[in-house]
Order: sequence, then structure tokens, then C-alpha cells
Amino acid sequence: LKSGIDILVGTPGRIKDHVQNSKLELSGVKHVVLDEVDHMLDMGFAEQVEEILGSSYKKGSENNPQTLLFSATCPRWVYDVAKKYMRDEYEQIDLVGKKTQRTATTVEHLAIQCRSSQRAGVLGDIIQVYSGTRGRTIVFCETKKEANELAMNASLKQDAQSLHGDIPQKQREITLKGFRNGVFEVLIATNVAARGLDIPEVDLVIQCSPPK
Repeated sequence: LKSGIDILVGTPGRIKDHVQNSKLELSGVKHVVLDEVDHMLDMGFAEQVEEILGSSYKKGSENNPQTLLFSATCPRWVYDVAKKYMRDEYEQIDLVGKKTQRTATTVEHLAIQCRSSQRAGVLGDIIQVYSGTRGRTIVFCETKKEANELAMNASLKQDAQSLHGDIPQKQREITLKGFRNGVFEVLIATNVAARGLDIPEVDLVIQCSPPK
């Protein structure tokens, strides 16, 4: 970093650390790309992103960096916040268009109502009935605590392991390899597993609650 680089890819927190420790100087930045911009400009990251980009953008300047924003979802507020960084004549490129079919027509959707105290037992039954020929299931939970508790619950009669942000990266990779190879059948995860995983032949996906 100190001797100069062409491209830097980083998370807001890490980049901010380097800027504060004088290891990174951003005044000469020519291009800024924000991936997952709906998350980057959301409350959790917005302040850090503002701090990082503050030195590179001057209000109304023609010399501001070229700015590219990518997002799977673009609520109205994303455009409103993005105006801080975009020129007035920005271009919007829509790769979704009018496609309203969001999920495969071959996927069956079921909603099952139960008390939270009964959830582990109901999950165990659902997995036995619906996990198909290969028996591979991903269960999504809201919190790490919930994922750990369900993974250890005796009502889940299948082998289950948890995956969340508190588990070290090396262990996560071992867990995912075991799931891919059929060492265990049920992966109980927080949204750390929601994107970018390539796991073939999963027959059943369960959301423990409506995703927020």
C-alpha cells in the first residue's frame, strides 16, 4: 500500500483503519466502485463510507472520481443517497428489466406456522419429510445464537452444523467442504451464507422466520 497500487478492494472498516493509520492516501483516486450499494449506504456502513470518500469528493467539482454503484435491489433511498457521489447526468443500467418471475417455477413454497418453542421439533420433521433423495438442507436463522442452539438441538435427528460470523474463516471452509461432500446433511446458517456459495444438490431451504 505504501509504495502505491492501481486497484484496492476492501471492506469499509478495513480501508478506514488504513486511512487513519496513514498507510493509505486516497486524494488521487480516479474511480470509485461500491458493490452491494444498498448495504454500503445503509445505516451500518454509511458513516464509514462517507468518511473514506470525504477526501476524494469535492461538492460540484468536475474532477470528482468516476463513480459506479452496483446493487441487486435499488430502493428509492439508494438513488437519493447516491446523488451525493453521482453527477446530475448519471446513467442507470437495469439488468433485471420487467422480469417478475423471481424464483424457479419448479420450486414449491410452503409456509408453516408454529410456536417458537416447537420450532426445533417441527424443523426435524420437515427435514425428514422434504429433504429429498440427497437429504441436503440449508436452514437460515436471524442470529448466531439461534443457529448454535438449533444445531445442537436433539430434535433435529439429522447431523447438523452451524455457519455464522463468529466462526473463523478456516473452520467455515471446513464446514462448507463437509456439507458439499455429504459428511453432514443440515447446514444451519445466518445470512453469512446468503450470497456467493456454490453448493449443488440442495433439496430444501428453510427460513426460520420471514427474511427481513
